Amino acid sequence: MTTVSRAPATAAPERSGEPAGPPPRRGRLRRGFNWLGALGAGGWFVLVAVPLYFLVVTSFRASSDYLSDGPLAVPSELTTDNYVEVLTSNFPRYFGNNVIVAAACVAIVLVLALPAAYAIVRSHSRWVARGFSVMLLGLAVPAQAVIVPLYLMVTQLRLYDTLLAIILPTAAFALPLAVVVLTSSLRDIPNELFEAAVLDGAGPGRVLVSLVLPLARPGLATIGIFTALQAWNGFLFPLVLTQDASVRVLTLGLWDYQGQYGTNVPLITAAVLLSLLPLLVVYLLGRRYLLAGLTAGAGR
Repeated sequence: MTTVSRAPATAAPERSGEPAGPPPRRGRLRRGFNWLGALGAGGWFVLVAVPLYFLVVTSFRASSDYLSDGPLAVPSELTTDNYVEVLTSNFPRYFGNNVIVAAACVAIVLVLALPAAYAIVRSHSRWVARGFSVMLLGLAVPAQAVIVPLYLMVTQLRLYDTLLAIILPTAAFALPLAVVVLTSSLRDIPNELFEAAVLDGAGPGRVLVSLVLPLARPGLATIGIFTALQAWNGFLFPLVLTQDASVRVLTLGLWDYQGQYGTNVPLITAAVLLSLLPLLVVYLLGRRYLLAGLTAGAGR
């Protein structure tokens, strides 16, 4: 018997166009340090950190130490007397008025802006489009330009020296921006979801409550935060439309801590720091939805 020896199988020829092996590794590009960006970030940090340091540290200093050592000196002794004096003054009343004004403005804006944005997105009527264009004019009209006719309207309605005199104009000026943000947010909702809801027999009100409201939470959180900030820091409307101390808000109440012949800076910084705490809490609670609401509609 003869044995037939087989030649070892040779590797298949490489196909034209295919690489012979993995591509060579390229070294990572080394980029130089961005000195300009670092310098800008450092300058921005100083602009933010120095005022915060001054605000916090000064609020725990005595007035005599502030005058003798200077505003940015490291305090040798801390005291809470400024906070005690602020909390035992009219500050709680002013704080409560601010909470009422901010909560009422946010509620009014949210209740009115969501149906308006829903109608603008889903309606094809030219009257709705024209109404939206007219509403956008509110973004170009400053409050200072209409404060005189607004004062006359408030006095004619007998709302002067009431919290409604602050709430209604503040909510009216916050409404155009709220409608714009919510309109961009609702346009991200696919039309298939609206069609499916209509096929299931849902009417416009049901679609608004069951479909639009849950999906519009980022936009609602965004306009809620912005409206609360605008109402909390409002100064012009409380200054012109109110006079009685019982309806005074924090922006005007801070003047109580300024004397006739001088200013107690540590006392004012304590009051300012206490007035900033609610804004910080609102931001921390709504920051998850804030970026999503601001970037709504950016992909279209």
